[in-house]
Amino acid sequence: MAESWANPGIDLHLEPAGSSGLRQGLTDALRDAVREGRLAPGTRLPSSRALAADLGIARNTVAEAYAGLVAEGWLT
Repeated sequence: MAESWANPGIDLHLEPAGSSGLRQGLTDALRDAVREGRLAPGTRLPSSRALAADLGIARNTVAEAYAGLVAEGWLT
């Protein structure tokens, strides 16, 4: 059985779609998850590799989205 990155109780349902590109769509989806309380403070996010594989996108896209949100103060 494969090990899952998800923590019990996390309800992310990320849909990184939109006309602004995948990275911006993922960034917006993660930011919305924080705003809406679906991503609580202290919640451990999946690695960029694991999330990229789950979403079927490039790892660098996820890494750049994470880095941008850290720079903005949304993630630590």
